[in-house]
Amino acid sequence: MFDRIAPRYDALNRVLSFGTDVGWRRRAVALARLGPGERALDVGAGTGDLTIGVLRASHPTSAVVALDLAPRMLAVARRRLRGGGLERRATVVVANAEAIPLPGASVDRIVSGFTLRNIGDLPRSLREMRRVLRPGGRIALLELSHPPNALFARVYRWYLEAVAPSVAALLGGDAAAYRYLPRSLRPFPRAEALAGMVGDAGFVDVRFERLTFGIAAIHTATSP
Repeated sequence: MFDRIAPRYDALNRVLSFGTDVGWRRRAVALARLGPGERALDVGAGTGDLTIGVLRASHPTSAVVALDLAPRMLAVARRRLRGGGLERRATVVVANAEAIPLPGASVDRIVSGFTLRNIGDLPRSLREMRRVLRPGGRIALLELSHPPNALFARVYRWYLEAVAPSVAALLGGDAAAYRYLPRSLRPFPRAEALAGMVGDAGFVDVRFERLTFGIAAIHTATSP
């Protein structure tokens, strides 16, 4: 599905989120900046938004491994990296987040944007992130969430289920893919429960911040 929507993915996200996803990613990047010689892993890198953001915000000797299951999404990321002169600092890998093909304790940061709810075995993936993260390293996981206000949550659910697929179709996108969005979010843990899962995976200093009335959240934690 993600390969199918790759060409229009970024533009539709900007429209459907009214541009708020740009600020969310900017916040995630700020939490994942790299120092000299440090390396990050972008889990579910997609078309490269967070990979590019982290590289631009970090020391010029830093690097990012961009991992995703969708080759066409990563093909877009490669073009964007080349266009921005960043390809030498990025390694693009087609792989599963449940079996990260990196040695243990090999990255200083892990960042992820809108990927967690699409992972089949999330606890296993979180344990994999813990395995490849160096002691003292930090994760910054950005994902859609469940607004805590019940009335706003109902309005938000109506928008996701009724409006977003129609707008996507009107703009030439894949309506079926955007009908998948609310289906993937319904069973996804609330922010508090997700924080508990991150702690269960072995991370410490687990925190989260809600964004835009709670429709998204960023979870941060440290490898002990």
